[in-house]
Amino acid sequence: MLFGAAMFVTDYSMRPQALARALEERGFESFWAPEHSHIPVERASPWPQGGSLPEKYVDVADPFVVLAMAAAATTRLKVATGICLAAQRDPIQLAKETASLDALSEGRFLFGVGGGWNREEMADHGTAFEERFGILRERIAAIRAIWSEEEASFSGRHLSFAPMRSRPKPAQPGGPPVLVGGEFPHGARRALAWGDGWVPHAERPTYHLLDKLPEFRAMEAEAGRSVPITVFGAEDDPARLDAWREAGVARLVFNLPSAGADEVLPLLDRWAARL
Repeated sequence: MLFGAAMFVTDYSMRPQALARALEERGFESFWAPEHSHIPVERASPWPQGGSLPEKYVDVADPFVVLAMAAAATTRLKVATGICLAAQRDPIQLAKETASLDALSEGRFLFGVGGGWNREEMADHGTAFEERFGILRERIAAIRAIWSEEEASFSGRHLSFAPMRSRPKPAQPGGPPVLVGGEFPHGARRALAWGDGWVPHAERPTYHLLDKLPEFRAMEAEAGRSVPITVFGAEDDPARLDAWREAGVARLVFNLPSAGADEVLPLLDRWAARL
């Protein structure tokens, strides 16, 4: 089982270069950066975790800037979007950004994507909330074509473009793995349908993921394929490690506070000692 850490990097948090080096030195496999372009002032969309939305959602830096800085400061650490709101981004430009990051990091990028929850944020980007998952699937298909084909074209319901050329190509053959975020059961179905992995949260208001994994294994059997599971927001509880390992989880990602080194490094030291 692999271990990663995620942070909403802000102008008051630990810098991504220093954090990435600290993670690599302590044996963590990956560093995950989330995304929100902005938070509309007038918002009816509820935060999925319940309660008031933390201010770090407004303050968070662009994930691709953060990950490029992290990759440049390390040699082994994988860098990942956790998650990229691809349904509200231009897919051709996103194909260029992701291919560039993978090429320049020598194949260390993991492309975590999701549909998102903030209706008002999506609307500002021209993305229809009700159609976000269909848009997401098409855009990922188009991005994969741009990654892998010398002259890529695409024709779909939400997106189309004539044959075009774009380089660099990703270092990883076929492109970075696309890890699909989302909760059980709908996010799990999307991951099995077109993803290279599934990224659910460890816990949601209505369930704990460990209780749902037997049902997910049944879904894998029905689909005739399996995908690795990256558990986001893993608990800071050593007693849970064996349970996750026995459940066959591929990776645990721990959430770090948006804070300085004096607060973050002791957490990393404690986790590293356990792991």
